[in-house]
Amino acid sequence: QVQLVESGGGLVQAGGSLRLSCAASGRTFSFVAMGWFRQAPGKEREFVARINWSGGSTYYADSVKGRFTISRDNAKNTVYLQMNSLRPEDTAVYYCAADRRLRIGLSPADYDYWGQGTQVTVSS
Repeated sequence: QVQLVESGGGLVQAGGSLRLSCAASGRTFSFVAMGWFRQAPGKEREFVARINWSGGSTYYADSVKGRFTISRDNAKNTVYLQMNSLRPEDTAVYYCAADRRLRIGLSPADYDYWGQGTQVTVSS
């Protein structure tokens, strides 16, 4: 039984910062990489960032590059998303997800497990 639990969402002012956490538990031995996605009202779920468990290679969407940083703590089985210089367009429900396969992993369909999501709202 795999569980991914996001936390750290909330309401922030434009230009502010927020750090999201995703704690993984259960049978996580096969996880290859973790990703962050977001979904705003009326929009499709979009890729935000990805990190490989081994090696720590990262990938970012152009819209967040230079502002967001994904990281992981292998010992704690936890991934983080540090979000700086937040903009109103960053407002969305943020999801973490786990990928068990060796691939690029930039599409929601590439991920096998999902958390429940955490709301991030950025006011102007």
